[in-house]
Amino acid sequence: MSQPDSFDTLPLAPAVLANLQQLGYARMTPIQAAALPLALAGHDLIAQAKTGSGKTAAFALALLQKLEARRFDVQALVLCPTRELAEQVTQEIRRLARAEDNVKVLTLTGGTPIKPQADSLAHGAHVVVGTPGRIIDHLERGGLQLGALRTLVLDEADRMLDMGFMDDIAAIASRAPKSRQTLLFSATYPEGIQNLAKKFLREPKEVTLAQRPGAGQIRQRFYEVKEEERLHAVGLLLDHFRPVSTLAFCNTKQQCRDLVDVLQAQGLSALALHGDLEQRDRDQVLVRFANRSCSVLVATDVAARGLDIAQLEAVINVDITPDMEVHTHRIGRTGRGEEAGWAFSLASVDEMGRVGRIDAMQGRESEWHPLSELVPAGGAPLLPPMVTLQILGGRKEKIRAGDVLGALTKDAGLPADQVGKINVNEFSTYVAVARAAAHKALAALNDRPVKGKRVKARLLA
Repeated sequence: MSQPDSFDTLPLAPAVLANLQQLGYARMTPIQAAALPLALAGHDLIAQAKTGSGKTAAFALALLQKLEARRFDVQALVLCPTRELAEQVTQEIRRLARAEDNVKVLTLTGGTPIKPQADSLAHGAHVVVGTPGRIIDHLERGGLQLGALRTLVLDEADRMLDMGFMDDIAAIASRAPKSRQTLLFSATYPEGIQNLAKKFLREPKEVTLAQRPGAGQIRQRFYEVKEEERLHAVGLLLDHFRPVSTLAFCNTKQQCRDLVDVLQAQGLSALALHGDLEQRDRDQVLVRFANRSCSVLVATDVAARGLDIAQLEAVINVDITPDMEVHTHRIGRTGRGEEAGWAFSLASVDEMGRVGRIDAMQGRESEWHPLSELVPAGGAPLLPPMVTLQILGGRKEKIRAGDVLGALTKDAGLPADQVGKINVNEFSTYVAVARAAAHKALAALNDRPVKGKRVKARLLA
């Protein structure tokens, strides 16, 4: 009798099952067990799964099941954020395709000459694995046709959004048949993924294996403060715990402004987010905080609505909110997925009633600590790991994230891990680079053409 996590419980051909056994696939991983039955049944899918969870086999077996090997058209397309991942995925699909004769899998990524890829494409392929920018290039040249596409896979979709590939993904999806199956895999599930799913997936099934934020992952501490020491206490917390990324909540816009002034005077990288900001300024603030080139975002609850920042190490309640649900929502911004997070709350004597209601709602007493235990950790000043460069030019100038990535890695020689999020807006493009590489990156963008055109770039301070 088969085990519930055995591959032979799936509607797979005997040759496929034999190949899996030969490759050492003994049992399905949790993501495979949850996703494969749905994918093999033809459903569109949103699957939340981290790298190393076995997700490649989850979508590879599904797309291989639908291939007609005798038909030499591109029937499956897998989009990946990086060359390295695309190469790994290609190798895995090839191994899993051994059970079927003559399945051709082709990798199309940037960083290598396009002509040999175009020549390979001219000889035909069943499965294409590539990065969005290079796939667009082949589509525009006419060498890649998606008319016969049956399966579109978006692998590490959150990372592709971070790198600014939303427009490229949209352009690629618009050229694929509406009747295709779309499988979306993502380690996190931010708002951008929800928007992506609404646009390109049809009645998707959802598979979520990532842990939800829980009390054990969010470590809460309360500190009693006098009104006049409240803002200074935020600096003490940051100096003691040194989180890379902190969201500080204030009850009023004025408190936001005052706190940012105090933190900036202490040499910290802090920005305000409140209702008085113009949309352009708001967008720039969010870009800089999300790409880790700003250490502290000071926000009101209204301004922070819908905000979902990955890898947020700490939340500070500068004021205690009168709304208990809002308190839960605030602290739930940290400790996402498998990450741990800090939630610090500053409370004056006048706010003790609110703290009592929080205790009652959470069913436990708050953990109190004295301000006196907060001592500077020492070392270098707390600076964000990245800086943001603004390029004066965006979608209007047909600049794409891949163009910027190529200019920095291929032309300027920056390692890919020193380039962070890329946001292409209508008239501006923002790219995060490692602090140590900032001046080299800035010089490269100003000295070399991007998309064949000279651009102006500046450092956002």
